[in-house]
Amino acid sequence: MPRRTSRNLFLPSSTSRRRFLQGSAAALAGVGLSNCRRTIGETTETTPTADTVTDSSQASGTLHIYTWADYTDDELAAQFTEATGIDVKIDVYDSNETMLAKMQAGGGANYSILYPSDYMVTEMIDLGMLTELDKSRLVGLDKMREKWKSPVYNSDNTHSVPFSWGTTGLLYNSEVLTTSPTDWNYLWENSDVLSRKMTMLDDVRETMGAVLSSLGYSYNATDPAELEAAYQKLLELKPSLASFKSFGWQDELLSGDLLLSMVYSVEGIPVSLENPAFKYLIPESGSSLWTDTMVIPTSAPNMDAAYEWINFNLQPKISQETVERLFFATPNGEAMTMLSKDLLENENLFPPEELLAKCEGIAPVGDANALYDEYWTKVTSA
Repeated sequence: MPRRTSRNLFLPSSTSRRRFLQGSAAALAGVGLSNCRRTIGETTETTPTADTVTDSSQASGTLHIYTWADYTDDELAAQFTEATGIDVKIDVYDSNETMLAKMQAGGGANYSILYPSDYMVTEMIDLGMLTELDKSRLVGLDKMREKWKSPVYNSDNTHSVPFSWGTTGLLYNSEVLTTSPTDWNYLWENSDVLSRKMTMLDDVRETMGAVLSSLGYSYNATDPAELEAAYQKLLELKPSLASFKSFGWQDELLSGDLLLSMVYSVEGIPVSLENPAFKYLIPESGSSLWTDTMVIPTSAPNMDAAYEWINFNLQPKISQETVERLFFATPNGEAMTMLSKDLLENENLFPPEELLAKCEGIAPVGDANALYDEYWTKVTSA
């Protein structure tokens, strides 16, 4: 594992959904970076002017990117600008739905690169919002690991390029919980010990998916009877939950106010590496296996610069360096061969294939969305 500093990982949450603070990931790699509240450039959402966006055959001007908080840093932007002469401006969002709503409302016309998650790629393709990629302009897409060469959410990567992936699991205090969790049912079986000291994600598809998995159903179930059963089981657990919370749980875990949280791997793993008292695990029955991607919206004002950015990030060396600074799993097979032995042997970051086979990507559920939303509203307002 890269050298870790003594910097406290339990810092206030940022706007990131799945990202621990940029500085936290950097601390693990021995690189002092800024808190992810400060993104590259300003996060004000200004419209690019004519002198910053060009329509020439050679990419230039400014590339405006809309992404999760910790997928870029100052070093990556500086390397790209030095290599291409293209300036980079970053705005961040806290959910796929926030990004989609802004794009649909016309406020996303500034951006030439987006980072939607797997299921959102499918939805945006169906809405006609993504550019079909010109593969002749891409270099390195063939280096993807087999699982990401033709992913279920976008066959043959026609509209998206896999950028990162991870899992959803449980982070717990092993010094207090002497009986370690192994699966989702631990939450119900130990609800007396965990009462008001555990959190689940404030994310309908993730939390409902976990409950569905605990019942032996798919994370992406659409059968009304299965969804009803999951709702009833989650309602049973609700009195024992401290809250539904995706961010801000770090300080509560450190203080002992929480003993267990459902978290995304890129937030849970750095905490477990910094403080061995906290363990991250992927439930043995399976969990969410999410992928975040790079796409070019149909409204992109600087298409040439967008292709430059994708190609830059597809370079194995760039991918390797970014992973080691920002600490997320890469789908780039060649980049993986360049990672340190400690990183590659971290089974939370790169789980064994037999466990990955039990995990599912979150997929669109069509008309069942209405049931998910109905049950989620009921359980969160109960």
